Amino acid sequence: MHILVTGGAGFIGSHLVENHIKKGDKVHVVDDLSSGSIENILPFMKNNQLIFDNEDILKWPGLDKAVAWSDRIYHMAAVVGVFKVLEDQIKVLSVNISATEKLLQAAYNGKCNPQIVLASSSEVYGHGLHCKRFFDNRADFKMDKDDINERRKYTIEEFKEDMEPMVGSSAVSRWNYSISKLADETFGLSFARMYNMHVIVIRLFNTIGPRQTGRYGMVVPRFVKQAVSGSTLTVFGDGLQMRSFCDVRDTIGALDLLANNPESKGQIVNVGNSREITIKELAEMVKERAGSDSQIEYVPYDKAYGDYFEETYRRRPNLEKLYRLTNFKHQWTLEDTLDDLISRAQDGKLMKA
Repeated sequence: MHILVTGGAGFIGSHLVENHIKKGDKVHVVDDLSSGSIENILPFMKNNQLIFDNEDILKWPGLDKAVAWSDRIYHMAAVVGVFKVLEDQIKVLSVNISATEKLLQAAYNGKCNPQIVLASSSEVYGHGLHCKRFFDNRADFKMDKDDINERRKYTIEEFKEDMEPMVGSSAVSRWNYSISKLADETFGLSFARMYNMHVIVIRLFNTIGPRQTGRYGMVVPRFVKQAVSGSTLTVFGDGLQMRSFCDVRDTIGALDLLANNPESKGQIVNVGNSREITIKELAEMVKERAGSDSQIEYVPYDKAYGDYFEETYRRRPNLEKLYRLTNFKHQWTLEDTLDDLISRAQDGKLMKA
């Protein structure tokens, strides 16, 4: 197969590249390296099955040719990470939306019909609160069992693809990313309906694993780095926000299965892991598995992210559609992934010593 990966030098993109190179496919990567790293794909660049273009997809003159060449396209290129989203709110909207439209238009203009796997995000589900006013009026949560149960009562237990999004006010800059991804989904599904194009929208839930960086706000690599170095683990907020983490190697397996199934065409599918954990519990787990004596510090959101930030308190996927469309099974537990990341970080620390 001929595989095009936009954003292919990024965290998830580079794992897609690795997977298809191992299968013997020819892979074309385009990435402007604004958040990805050439080191993520260096091991595969010696392989004549890989083509790399260091280009901005919005300006890349080779897009039409690359799209026409492709049997499958993974569109991963986007501005991601809470810090980057808050840092350049206009770029999030312009890059994420325009790049998707340009890619889809290239496929339509070229009269080719590759499988297009369009990466979206669990962020499109929004704040996920049954009663947002309850949280607005309570700023004094304490970390005890009753409190977490109260939060569970007021938050949606799991997110299903046919739910209506509950994105917060456009005055809050963190929702720019959600809005951009909703626009991407709408573009993708509209092209699928109007032109019978093979588009699959994937809503990714907190993907973690090797090559992920913590510098843009991703919590797991930050905790691992802090624990291994003996630094203080910084938990943003009170730590009671709940997340469900999925290993990237499971994620790419699910994407491959979905792309290979014709019934996935024109569908929105959640991809993640339904196991739930609070960020406080995650910090404690990382400390324990790293054998670290690091302290845990709770940093208020306004100090971590600045003003005009809203948190999502829960982010757990309903995976019924994924299981219905594929025979997908998770291979990695959260403990497995953390042990792998901690081991890699410790090896890196020893090599630098």
